[in-house]
Amino acid sequence: MQQFDDITFKIIGSAMKVHNTIGSGFQEVIYQRCLALEMQKAGLIFDREKEQMIFYDGVEVGTRRANFIVENSVVVELKAIVNLEDLHLAQAKNYTVADNFPIGLLINFGALSLQYKKVFNNRPKQ
Repeated sequence: MQQFDDITFKIIGSAMKVHNTIGSGFQEVIYQRCLALEMQKAGLIFDREKEQMIFYDGVEVGTRRANFIVENSVVVELKAIVNLEDLHLAQAKNYTVADNFPIGLLINFGALSLQYKKVFNNRPKQ
C-alpha cells in the first residue's frame, strides 16, 4: 500500500494542523469543515459527505455517508470522542471494505492528542 503513503501523509498532516490549531472539544462537523480547508491547501482532491450504497448478497440494503473520499482511493472517517475503541476501528474497516477502497483512515479529534489509525482492504474487488 506504499502508493497511498503520500496521500495518507497529507491527510494526517492536515488533521494534525487542525488539532494543533483548535484542539479538542468541538463537534465532529467543525473538524470536518476545518479538515476540508487544510486538505484543499495540501492540494488533495476529495468528496465530502459522499453517499455510498451498502449491498448485502448483491442487494442494496441502505446507504451511508463517508466523511471524505480522498483522491478516489482513501476513505476517511472522523470522530470527536474521548478515545477510540475497537468498535470504531471495526466500523472504519467495514466501510473501507464495503466501499472497496484500498485504504481507510480513522481520525479522532476528541482526544488530547490527535489519534489516527490506518485500515486496509486486503481483498479489493477488481
